[in-house]
Amino acid sequence: VNWLRSIDRTTLNLCVFWYISRCLLTRGFIMVVVVVQNKVSFTRLEYAGSAVVVLILLFAPLILVFKEEFTLWKCKRQALHDTPQVNVVTETPCSVQPEPEEISCLKPNIWWYSNVFNPPPRGEDYIILQAIFSLDFLILFTTTTFGVGGTLTAIDNLGQIGKALGYPSTSITTFVSLLSIWNYLGRVVSGFVSEIFLSKYKFPRPLMLTIVLLLSCTGHLLIAFGVPNSLYISSIIMGFCFGAQWPLIFAIVSELFGLKHYSTLYNLSGGASPFGAYILNVRVAGQWYDKMALRQMKTKGFIRGVGEDLTCIGVECYKMAFLVITGATLISCVVSLVLVIRTREFYKGDIYIRNSECKG
Repeated sequence: VNWLRSIDRTTLNLCVFWYISRCLLTRGFIMVVVVVQNKVSFTRLEYAGSAVVVLILLFAPLILVFKEEFTLWKCKRQALHDTPQVNVVTETPCSVQPEPEEISCLKPNIWWYSNVFNPPPRGEDYIILQAIFSLDFLILFTTTTFGVGGTLTAIDNLGQIGKALGYPSTSITTFVSLLSIWNYLGRVVSGFVSEIFLSKYKFPRPLMLTIVLLLSCTGHLLIAFGVPNSLYISSIIMGFCFGAQWPLIFAIVSELFGLKHYSTLYNLSGGASPFGAYILNVRVAGQWYDKMALRQMKTKGFIRGVGEDLTCIGVECYKMAFLVITGATLISCVVSLVLVIRTREFYKGDIYIRNSECKG
């Protein structure tokens, strides 16, 4: 804790680099081990070796901590041995100027029903109803509904998709592992990259969200057309995009509508995801899967028993559903671009200027 207080900017950048590198290396190594493990049987020694490598990657940042602590210890030791020269200077007391009255950043109380359709400028603290009825929030909610909802549909049906496309159970386990690993990497990368692009190049965060949604369309199309062995790539894309979407969405909420009611708006914006998943997962993917399964059963001359589970095999089981999901995601990209256009001037300025003025 002590070295964090006295850390300089160069060392701070080094810490960030270490953190990102460790995340990428650790997750990348685990991903390789999981894939290889499903292809080759590991011995006890190989399991132990892979565990040792993971532990080394996890605790590698401690080297930087020990280095900084040792540097501080040397500086303190040198300061104790040095005898400082004391110069006595007599100064005439100056008159104490009265301090100016502190400018309060507090705003008068706003009733919950007042100014609902007259919101403050972007970046100021919105009341809950002002945010809900604002066009920016409705656009963001729609984008989350069909964008994140489509990705969540692919994640929920990943195991069933693997069975329909003829992948073995070991490969399906690999898909889940890849999804989890890249979900984490998506959260880390989108947070750091969007912050760097925003601070250096004034790159708007809604545009970064649009790019992530476009990338997820690639994963949807790979599932729709059932390209051989493409589900490995699709799992990586879906995991990364699903992880990358949430930090961007929640950051946009805090930047556009302020932090006063952030916790409520956080949950309201997150509620769009299950709503979209219900539409795309239950009403689109689920019904289409059942329809194709019944068609295959009828072709084979079987009759479905009461309560019998339906099983569909082949590319057609999810093809039309994921083409619809791809179209819905593209629509969410267009809607997100509307938010980009509406907020382009806001992101060109200093979006944190209000907070800095209040703190000053």
